[in-house]
Amino acid sequence: MKSIKRVDGWLLVIVLISIFLHFYNIGNAGSNVYYTAAAKSMTANWKAFFFAALDPEGFITVDKPPVALWFQALSVAIFGVSDWSVLLPEALAGVGSTLLIYFIVKPFAGKAAARWASLIFVCTPIFVAVARTNNIDAILIFTLLVAAWALMKAIWKQRLSWLLASFALLGLGFNMKMLQAYMVLPAFYLFYWLAGKGAWKQRLWHLTAATAVVLAVSLSYAVIADMMPKDKRPYIGSSQTNSVLELALGYNGIDRLTGAAGPGGKRGMRGDNEFQDRNGQMNHSADPSSYSSLSNPSEGALYSRPNLNGEWPVGEFRTGGGQPPGGMGGIGRGETGQPGVFRLFQQQLAGQISWLLPFVLFTAVGLFASIRRQRAITPLHRFLLFWFAWLVPMAVFFSVAGFYHRYYLSMMAPAIAVLVAVGSELLWQFYKEQNGFWRWLFPGALLMTFLFESYVVFQQRSSLSTIWPLSLVLYGLAVFCFLIAFRQQKKVVHYLKIASLLGLLVMPFYWSLTPLLYGGNSSIPYAGPDLKRPDAYGQRAFGGREEREVTSDLLAYLEKHYNGEKYLAATMRANTAAELMLKTDKAVMAMGGFLGTDPVLTTEQLAKMTRNGEVKYFLISGFGRGGEGNSELIQWIETHCQEVPQAEWQTNAETVKSWDEQEDEMPPMERSIKLYEYKG
Repeated sequence: MKSIKRVDGWLLVIVLISIFLHFYNIGNAGSNVYYTAAAKSMTANWKAFFFAALDPEGFITVDKPPVALWFQALSVAIFGVSDWSVLLPEALAGVGSTLLIYFIVKPFAGKAAARWASLIFVCTPIFVAVARTNNIDAILIFTLLVAAWALMKAIWKQRLSWLLASFALLGLGFNMKMLQAYMVLPAFYLFYWLAGKGAWKQRLWHLTAATAVVLAVSLSYAVIADMMPKDKRPYIGSSQTNSVLELALGYNGIDRLTGAAGPGGKRGMRGDNEFQDRNGQMNHSADPSSYSSLSNPSEGALYSRPNLNGEWPVGEFRTGGGQPPGGMGGIGRGETGQPGVFRLFQQQLAGQISWLLPFVLFTAVGLFASIRRQRAITPLHRFLLFWFAWLVPMAVFFSVAGFYHRYYLSMMAPAIAVLVAVGSELLWQFYKEQNGFWRWLFPGALLMTFLFESYVVFQQRSSLSTIWPLSLVLYGLAVFCFLIAFRQQKKVVHYLKIASLLGLLVMPFYWSLTPLLYGGNSSIPYAGPDLKRPDAYGQRAFGGREEREVTSDLLAYLEKHYNGEKYLAATMRANTAAELMLKTDKAVMAMGGFLGTDPVLTTEQLAKMTRNGEVKYFLISGFGRGGEGNSELIQWIETHCQEVPQAEWQTNAETVKSWDEQEDEMPPMERSIKLYEYKG
């Protein structure tokens, strides 16, 4: 009888921790309504499914390609629409990524390093935060890790098929979040060039073939969508020319680097005099002076939202209030700090991903020293170089980019986990075997990392007692001194090593627990002790009022007066439409896409739709006249439609009066909503 391989007990413990962090109470964690509504709509028909349409009629798509959302839609089709069903694929991807890291690291660095890599990855706060939402980064990271695993297989087995499969998976990642998936490409090229066998001409040919594969898979959806007649498919949401390729290079690409997709960028204010309608025809009549620079620059409401049973996440704050200290709840540049060399160490980002970056720097020094000592690049060296090539481009981008959200930093989590775990083994060898300078690398890495962690915790002194940073400093100094004093006692220093690495993970693990303990932001997730502060969600900020707008009274009024129109109602921004569609089975038209500024319709097209009885009610909110972009559409609605008195669709007269009385005192985006009816 064949012997059964022993189960790695420590790996099992790590996986159980991962399951707890990613699955605990996810049914009450809330979800990003933008993607939840799309997942629901995608179950209505194949057209909506293929294009990831926001609405079941296929008027407009979400701002991402469809592949990751296919998993959420399938989950909804099986389990029904709920926060739990749309979060399930992300949670599974989180646990799967934990296992993948173990199996990727083990052949190169051994079982111990593989365990540490998985454990460190599990304790990455921003990855835990994003994997507990239906933002699609967890599925993307899982896909990229599968691609990395296939790349390693290509090296071990020396088969071109594994290399092509690896790059095909990168192309699949492109069809999840576009150019974000390509951030790992330098690592894949470098690793195969260094580790691949055969002559350089053969490796060049293999990489050329792999490049063709990744481009073919990446562009497959864009080519299909862009070649279809524009009136036969949904408008490509968040694009300015109704093109998937333009979406990839613009809003989901260069505009992130330049900041054009963020607050005050061109996505919030169209600066030219022309745009294309949803059929690709140019409209030259737009007056840029009528556009407001205010727009929703986020990828969802800044408020978390109640789950689909109406229950709020633990610690949720539902009303207005002040902004958290240090801009922790801010958006755009306030959310991610000031661009520069030390951006990743600023308060907004350090606690999300940067805890162990000092140790990574010491690993880089140790790698250089090891290559120099051995006068050769070993398989382990190549493996470490792969993860440095994964990490460095991301660190550069996130240090200088004009606009992104904190949860994008989760892309760095696998590389940091592997570099610290494998690097600790490398530095440990120097500590045990070397004299002179190099033996100080491991104790020095620990001490500097503990000092940095104490600084990160001190940055959150408004939410945590100052005893914690002091404890980290003392613990780091004690570990450093003991490692020097007991260097010759192998058993003692072995346990000191374990205690020191576990000590490094105490605060990151606590940070990772905060979305579970205090409730998280389901649209723009982050982790940290400030989540327990009541004002962590109390911002009067962009996109946070859909729950207030889409009241049961409004929905009841619209459904009562529904006479079989194609759309129950039309809104400017997608989040308002999404909230409506999650409370009814009817389609709602988001005329301006996610930001409210997509050039989807001309006034002529809107007039034709109303005459044909496709839409009768219009919900205009937030900015006042013309403030949502697409001012000509708003002007047409105000001119050709009749405003419905709020008393008819809002029974709480005191609330209506309160909103109207406060309108002039509130920020533009918080002003009351208006309902218009087209009567022909």
